[in-house]
Amino acid sequence: MCINCIRNQVDITEGIPKHATICFCRNCERYLQPPMLWVACQLESRELLALCLKKLKGLNKVRLVDAGFIWTEPHSKRIKLKLTIQKEVFTSTILQQIFEVEFVVSHQQCDDCAKVMAQNTWKAMVQVRQKVDHKRTFLYLEQLIIKHSAHKDTINIKECRDGLDFYYASRSHALKMVEFLSAITPLKSKASEQLISTDIHSGTSNYKFSYSIELVPICKDDLLCLPPKIAKAMGNISPLVICYRIGNSIHAMDVNSLAVAEISTQTYWRTPFHALASVKQMVEYYVLDVEPCGPVRGKYVLADIQVARAQDVGKNDTTYFARSHLGGILNPGDSVMGYDIGSSNFNNDAFDGLHRGSLPDVILIKKSYPAHRKRTKGRNWELRQLNKEEEDMAPRKQDQERIEQDYEMFLRDLEEDPELRSTVNLYKSDKVKKEADHAMESDSEFDDEEGFPEIQLDELLDNLKLDDGPDNEYDSDLQDQGEDMMMD
Repeated sequence: MCINCIRNQVDITEGIPKHATICFCRNCERYLQPPMLWVACQLESRELLALCLKKLKGLNKVRLVDAGFIWTEPHSKRIKLKLTIQKEVFTSTILQQIFEVEFVVSHQQCDDCAKVMAQNTWKAMVQVRQKVDHKRTFLYLEQLIIKHSAHKDTINIKECRDGLDFYYASRSHALKMVEFLSAITPLKSKASEQLISTDIHSGTSNYKFSYSIELVPICKDDLLCLPPKIAKAMGNISPLVICYRIGNSIHAMDVNSLAVAEISTQTYWRTPFHALASVKQMVEYYVLDVEPCGPVRGKYVLADIQVARAQDVGKNDTTYFARSHLGGILNPGDSVMGYDIGSSNFNNDAFDGLHRGSLPDVILIKKSYPAHRKRTKGRNWELRQLNKEEEDMAPRKQDQERIEQDYEMFLRDLEEDPELRSTVNLYKSDKVKKEADHAMESDSEFDDEEGFPEIQLDELLDNLKLDDGPDNEYDSDLQDQGEDMMMD
């Protein structure tokens, strides 16, 4: 027979379905690969092409030469493939044929999304707590979780009074979160399990696992008074120190000598102690004179600094002399935050054991920018937040004001500390700020404050949203959820 007659009488596509159905989960945008595997594929991707070809049963009897997508409207719920196949029909006679296959996209909810929509289906829970009077630690922890996508396996996140609860459908995912937290902050963990059901015939049991995480109640810039046992173990360092950094251990510094000590997690929990004072108790001082003393440790320069309370300037002549590690960044006329040791009363046994005559009147902590805080112009950057479920009981008005104040202080810390903001992701703000001419004029005098570490545009990430449609609402929520730990 001639070629035309063979083509008319022999159909090598026989046995290959021309129409098929493929299941798609709209919540997580994954396709079903039988029998129970759900895979994420982009439209017209190689992964989706391979998934569609596996649905065609008769392809193993022919030779597939070429396969490609035919463009269809995205909302049509149709996927079309153009296939080129070859098959030997007679001896030394190979016939090639091109045909189309149409797939209908059927919506089906995957098991993972079904568990998320249902209640009380979690398998493991991680409870993170810290016994402090502010939320700034968890604000920074939230940004680290978003940057490293440590929340991608959670089925729910619940905000509690003293911390966060993370719920997981698998115990391994909860253990992964515990390992992530232990790598960035000192903590103490405790595991427990609850028997839900058991099958006496097969010997299998169903458990729910809970992991309780307690973070150390020490934050960056806190004033510490080390117990004598720890001070001696750290090379007889002065007991009165400041916490200048927190990673997976506590980093303390004696501001009188620039001596540093690293307190490991095991050392702390063997002899736990609390902060003598936190950043909320700091007082603003005005710098009158700076005289470097010589010793230098990295960016820290030891200096004798004469200061006066900012609220006393122009009212009295009371001044204080303090030895500080900020000699490299402070100049006369600057503002600095510190702790007033002379007029403070601390309820601490280790502090009561110190000789009061040898204690400094003031311990300076960080440089302050009061003029920049007074500006009225909004920020050109923003932070992403986790999609959290709030407490059943709404916070009181006083608590809500405290939470807003903690968030504002955290944003100021990011603005004033380049090292801190280098560990988180900042995004360009898409909010349009409308300012009056007189507001812009009043802000111009604050924009050029000397030494202020402005956030540059190259530090900001584009705040992209690929799709705002209703079908991708769940995915956009996941996208919006988004080193040494410097808890502040």
